Amino acid sequence: MVFTTWYSLRKFVYNNLHNEEYETKFSRIINYFLILLIISNASAVLLESVNDIYQSYSLFFDLFEYFSILIFSIEYLLRFWSIAEESPFESAWKNRLNWVKSGGAMIDLLAILPAYINFWVPIDLRFLRILRLLRLLKLTRYFVSLQILLRVIEREKGSFQAVVFILSIMIVMAAACIYVVESKAQPEVFTSIPASMWWAVVTLTTVGYGDVTPITPVGRFLGALITILGVGLAALPAGILATGLTHELEQRKQNLELKFRELLQNAKIDLLIDQEKIENIRKEVGLSMEQTQDIIFQLMREQREEALQQEREHYAYCPHCGKKLPD
Repeated sequence: MVFTTWYSLRKFVYNNLHNEEYETKFSRIINYFLILLIISNASAVLLESVNDIYQSYSLFFDLFEYFSILIFSIEYLLRFWSIAEESPFESAWKNRLNWVKSGGAMIDLLAILPAYINFWVPIDLRFLRILRLLRLLKLTRYFVSLQILLRVIEREKGSFQAVVFILSIMIVMAAACIYVVESKAQPEVFTSIPASMWWAVVTLTTVGYGDVTPITPVGRFLGALITILGVGLAALPAGILATGLTHELEQRKQNLELKFRELLQNAKIDLLIDQEKIENIRKEVGLSMEQTQDIIFQLMREQREEALQQEREHYAYCPHCGKKLPD
């Protein structure tokens, strides 16, 4: 009896914290509370940076921080404990180990780890405030748009790694070239290749702060060439991200259509009447109203064409003898 109650409680916690398909009033309250707490923490960090406000309400800020650490710690422990219910074919500890290595678990750990480190190792308060802003990353769990972005970055990480690798090579090569060309004309500015990397970075990224500029004709020609190359290089990550987002949204659109088709086949949904079911599926998948309407219209056209085809086949045979009528 005790074990049954224990496993039922763990399943209940798992459904409310991990299971995205499980949605009740209580689970929504939990999500809204955690979202509000995360946003409040970020607001508190911003307000604490104003010394006058922090000095006046330091006790309130400290108590709120202790309360937040307590809530986030309990959340992390409950997620760690209940994730054992995720895969019944794996051991509980294997499920937990897989979860600990996931991106969401790492974000949850980063949200509370700096505070616990500060108990044993004194950290500069300003640095600790900045680390507390990492709690904003926890919002990725509750917003579909952020989940899409992270999924695209995860899928295209190989492409991004290639871009970073190419950019690193170009920075080193650009710094070496400008050092050779400009070191004699500006020995106090281009003192070494590592020192020249600052100029290479701001030039390749087309930022151009203007604090370090070449003065020789060859150096200016090299600077112009590197700037042009930087424009093309800067467009690569944007293109990869745009392509990945388009692919991800198209996949989600196909998933929504498949769900609609499955419900239609099982006679569980009517496209004209069951608007609430359609809206729930739309929110779950994360598509816009326009995309959903396009899919619905397409499915309605297919239903109408199928009905017409069945009607044609029905009248293509003689009702008395059952033989096919001539066209």
